[in-house]
Amino acid sequence: MTDTSDQLPVPQRIPSGIAGLDRILHGGFLKGGSYLIMGPPGAGKTILGNQLCFNNVAAGGRAIYLTLLAETNSRMLANIQNFSYFTLTPIADTLSYLSGYSVLEQEGLEGLTALLRSEVRSHRATLLVIDGIVTAEQAAPTVQEWKKFLYDLNVAAEILGCATFLLMQFEEGPASQPEQTMADGLIELKVRSVNMRSIRELQVRKFRGSAFLEGGHNFAITQEGIVVHPRAEAVLAVSPAELPKPLATTEQPMRMGVGITHLDEMLRGGLPSSSTTLLLGASGTGKTLLGCHFLTQGIMQGQKALYFGFNETPAQLMRKMTRFNLDASRFVAAGQLELLWQPPVQDLLDVLAERLLNAIQRLRVKCLFIDGIGGFQRTMASTERLDLFLTALFTALRTLDITTVCSVELPDLFSPTVTLPQTISGTTAMVENILLLRYVELHSQLYRLISIMKMRESGYDPAIREFRITDHGIEVASTFASAEAILTGIARFSTVTPGVPPAFETSARPLQEQQS
Repeated sequence: MTDTSDQLPVPQRIPSGIAGLDRILHGGFLKGGSYLIMGPPGAGKTILGNQLCFNNVAAGGRAIYLTLLAETNSRMLANIQNFSYFTLTPIADTLSYLSGYSVLEQEGLEGLTALLRSEVRSHRATLLVIDGIVTAEQAAPTVQEWKKFLYDLNVAAEILGCATFLLMQFEEGPASQPEQTMADGLIELKVRSVNMRSIRELQVRKFRGSAFLEGGHNFAITQEGIVVHPRAEAVLAVSPAELPKPLATTEQPMRMGVGITHLDEMLRGGLPSSSTTLLLGASGTGKTLLGCHFLTQGIMQGQKALYFGFNETPAQLMRKMTRFNLDASRFVAAGQLELLWQPPVQDLLDVLAERLLNAIQRLRVKCLFIDGIGGFQRTMASTERLDLFLTALFTALRTLDITTVCSVELPDLFSPTVTLPQTISGTTAMVENILLLRYVELHSQLYRLISIMKMRESGYDPAIREFRITDHGIEVASTFASAEAILTGIARFSTVTPGVPPAFETSARPLQEQQS
């Protein structure tokens, strides 16, 4: 048995107060640690340093912001006063702004070290930010003196329990500089231009004493200050223990109906619960309407539903659902359905992921329709991420017991083969179900056909069926006869008795005669 008295105490955390950053750091910085924040001019180092101070004070701490720059403190405060975290209230008592430039100039590194020790001790500071630390490096007569200054600063910070942050301009070069090797942690801020957009990225290069979310993470400078969006693939990573247990061979999965009679029959009762389904089809084939059927049926089965789309606004979608008697307004008013539209603006992929997951958690959703996977792609700086992102997202949704349907637009209106967008070609292996909606042209007329291409956890009817869009939404033929007639080129036209569900047995009406 281990003697707990011999174990070292768990280091105390000092949260940054920036939710996304604290999530990356698994709770925040460590008390008494020293951290280097590096980045080019304009990356946001000064904004972040001030935000750390104000958030620390707001949480009950005491902070010092010491600048070694030519910029005066009054000028700097004027520049940050429009951020929401800024307030004059704590400055006089718990947040102290100092300039160490004259002390460094007159007394060198020893004088600056003495100043820092004295101020941290007298102010009982829990957090210290030194802005422009490169000025101190340039004042060091030798590399050895610079190392001694950093060592003395780290020792003082640890003894006094004060987390210290050094803000420094990033310069390309070896990663063995003294300030990088001696710091407990290193955070790099980057700004890069992609397709005429400025993309800001934060990366934790080093963090002693704790695990963290590795890799790059997007951030933005907003009215709130620095807002960090952890990379969705890292946040959504699921351990094998968290995955749903496989069903026994004799156990049948729960079903979530689509709400279209003969399609549910083809699906042997509906989509397996917690599964992910891709709706493949060209523009106008009925993907959005089929997804709305699915959401409506989920509500009828007692579940809450969420529409997350990129093309149609909530008002447009409400009109569409009402037109096809899907009663959207009643479901929205009752809180059973929420329509979330993502306008075509310069959002980040990780922002969309946060918005989606927050809505799912808030509404306790069990039925989700993502209308247009391509909307995620349009927000990405690197399209190579999409497969990894969707794989992580679908896995996380499965662990949350959410039945998900996603529409994917195919590029070809008429083609004997199905060509997937290259960016999601690897995603098909991760989903359980795939449905294909397509047009067929015959004698200068258009028809719609539907087929099930894949159901991993269930048997299904592999036959191709014709379907039509009527005043009641999508209606699927009860047999494959009409689809066979269309595909073999012997379709003939006839009318359907009003009010009688069509069998489409040996006749087919052209698309122009159907409700659209």
